Amino acid sequence: MMKSFEEFQSFGKDGFEAYVASSTAMTKGLQTIAQEAAEFSRKSFEKGTAAFEKATAAKSFDKVLEVQQAFAKESYDTLVSQMTKFNEIYMTAAKEAYKPFEASMAAFGVKAPK
Repeated sequence: MMKSFEEFQSFGKDGFEAYVASSTAMTKGLQTIAQEAAEFSRKSFEKGTAAFEKATAAKSFDKVLEVQQAFAKESYDTLVSQMTKFNEIYMTAAKEAYKPFEASMAAFGVKAPK
């Protein structure tokens, strides 16, 4: 009886430690995403301001359209690139957050999806 209680207690302790390690990994990942989002916002604002200044300095309507189209294309490309980067950071954080639970899941016969 005492051995099963100690095993149960050890299982609870291991679970708690895995939860703490998982939470720490996910928190670091979300902090990285927040920093990336802040940097992306700053750069986007700067590029938008520069494009606006360029458009207001243009001498013709055609030049304004050219500046706006170039800005729109660059903004779209940058957004797609940044969203891909966010996805990679999130997936890395999720994998790191799952690692502490792998051993206990393996004991139950559950495998992580690839």
